[in-house]
Amino acid sequence: VQLQASGGGSVQAGGSLRLSCAASGRSFSSNYGGWFRQAPGKEREFLAAISWSSDFAVHADLVKGRFTISRDHAKKTVYLQMNSLKPEDTAVYYCAASHLPRGAVLHWGQGTQVTVSS
Repeated sequence: VQLQASGGGSVQAGGSLRLSCAASGRSFSSNYGGWFRQAPGKEREFLAAISWSSDFAVHADLVKGRFTISRDHAKKTVYLQMNSLKPEDTAVYYCAASHLPRGAVLHWGQGTQVTVSS
């Protein structure tokens, strides 16, 4: 399974970005697609996850109300809509596949840089 993340970039505080993560490969057995991020000098942190087969989604408290995860099952693509971005959102964002919303990650995508300037 390969996960291809895209959509990162530079934006001013208060702006928005939408990240995409397309899954491909012959075998795809995970139940959830999700997003994490890692800022310099910090641990990677969970942001959100969504079921591939339903609308059930989980968002970390730190992004509730600003970030929204969604998915297109047919395209095997997970999105992360990020609004009201803050400089502290600056990080490398990673998509992931797992069996459970906050469970062990089975597959990681490559990171995409998000930079928010004040």
